[in-house]
Amino acid sequence: MKKLHLQFTITIIAGLLLHSISVVGQLAPSTRKAASVRISHGPEIERVDPKYAIVRWISNNPGGDPEHFGVVHYGTDPKNLSETAKSPNRLNPGHPDTIFRVQLLKLQPRTTYYYMVDSEEANGNSDGVKSPERSFTTR
Repeated sequence: MKKLHLQFTITIIAGLLLHSISVVGQLAPSTRKAASVRISHGPEIERVDPKYAIVRWISNNPGGDPEHFGVVHYGTDPKNLSETAKSPNRLNPGHPDTIFRVQLLKLQPRTTYYYMVDSEEANGNSDGVKSPERSFTTR
C-alpha cells in the first residue's frame, strides 16, 4: 500500500511540474503598438545608496512584442551619458500602463550622475520615448 501511495504521489508531482513548465513557457501574445508612447510618471530615483540606484518610471503600454527593456543612459558628465543599464520587462496587454525599474550598479559614492530613460523592444528598437535629463547624487 505504501509503495502504491508513493507512486501515486510521484505521478501527481510530475504532472504538476510538467504543467508548470508548459505554463511558464507560454508567451503573452503581441499587441497592437501604441501610436505614441509617453512617460506619465517619472523618471524618478526610487532608491539611492553609495554604489547603487534604482530608476523608476511609468509609461503607457507601448504594445508590440511582450518582451521589452527599460533603458537608462547615464554618466557623470551631462553631455556624455555613456553608460547604459537595461532591465527586462514583460508587458501585460491587459494593462494600460507599464512600470519600468532599472538598477544602476557599480556607482561611485558621493557622485552626481545625470540620466535619461527610454524603453525598447527585445530586438533593440526604441519605443520612441525619451525622458528629459535628470540627476541624482549617490550617498
